[in-house]
Amino acid sequence: MVRKAEEINKPKRTPRKTTKRQLKNTEVNLPKAEENLQPVVNQITPMDELFEKTLEANQDLISEEQNISTIDQQVGGSLPIAKVDAEIEKKLVKPPLGSLESELRIFQIHYESWQRELLDPYFIALDNAKSTSELLEFDVFMRLFKSDYVKDAKLWGALSWRFSEKTGMSGQDLIKSIQDNPGYDVYFCNPIPENEALYHNMWLQGEISHPQFLGLLQAIFKVTGLPVEALVGIESIEKCSVANYFVGTPIFWQTYLTWVQNFLNLANKNLPPNIRDLMHSSVADDRGLHGGATYVPFIVERLFPLFMKIHADKLKGLKVVLPERERDLNIHVRLLREMKEMSHRTKSAWLAACWVNYRNLYLMQIKGKDWCQNNLSNITPREIKFN
Repeated sequence: MVRKAEEINKPKRTPRKTTKRQLKNTEVNLPKAEENLQPVVNQITPMDELFEKTLEANQDLISEEQNISTIDQQVGGSLPIAKVDAEIEKKLVKPPLGSLESELRIFQIHYESWQRELLDPYFIALDNAKSTSELLEFDVFMRLFKSDYVKDAKLWGALSWRFSEKTGMSGQDLIKSIQDNPGYDVYFCNPIPENEALYHNMWLQGEISHPQFLGLLQAIFKVTGLPVEALVGIESIEKCSVANYFVGTPIFWQTYLTWVQNFLNLANKNLPPNIRDLMHSSVADDRGLHGGATYVPFIVERLFPLFMKIHADKLKGLKVVLPERERDLNIHVRLLREMKEMSHRTKSAWLAACWVNYRNLYLMQIKGKDWCQNNLSNITPREIKFN
């Protein structure tokens, strides 16, 4: 009779809605639910406690819009993350990819509110609108490295809001590529593989885009102790990377950030004042394509292959293939890239010279005679060397 009385007096629970859209917007108010329950037996069972704690632990894992987590504009500030029972969370809740609790954390930098709609749900939104540093992405890396946002992360990185547009790869695909190839210190990619086929290296490619680039670099390399010959050597496409698309371990970030900082400090300390002023000038962006950026970010983003070569005994990297960008390459660019890579692998000066001749003919057809007369001599070293 007691059980029947309990069944009669126990209020009926409203059925939970199961559509995906409704689930995202659902707010579970546990205190209110407890007030409405008036069971005859006033003791809560261990199973009830476990159920309630599990619901609480999952509350901050329910996203409001596209499952995008947002951090403060000032990296390193406080983040309103609800506290949950650590043991319950550890046993019952697996942090989703793209959250600040995941062991793999990839941030996505944006500057305008409308850009947030284009962010990937598997990345963590990072508002960088207030930053005025000439270092651009490198400054974000430095601030993240010093913050609690990457604490206990086994891999982390910070990518552009245009990542998917440039690479043709979704956040989910990038994460899968990383998870399918464990054990590397850094995962990187090059969103413009065509440049790998047409230039000896990315330093020479920069000569086309930034006035006086090579001349400035020669002065910088001399005072920082880096090998000047690296500016003109043929570089393996397996190491080619620009755009700062890195996801790395804590040891990678510590080593990389310290090395680049030392490089910049030596340059600022040892360069003649007029050369130092040029390095920090917007002459680098004479066409206004990069918001008046100085030479510094264009230099830093091209340091990665040289950094990895110097630290080859300590760090292991994997270049992530971008299928969509690979499909964009025409047959000539594919062949040119293969020729260049084979010449580097075999250290064949003859094959490298064949590649240069083929490349020049291709550029004559694509860019035209005037472009070639103005630029070919600047991007074609007189001697064949390999990095």
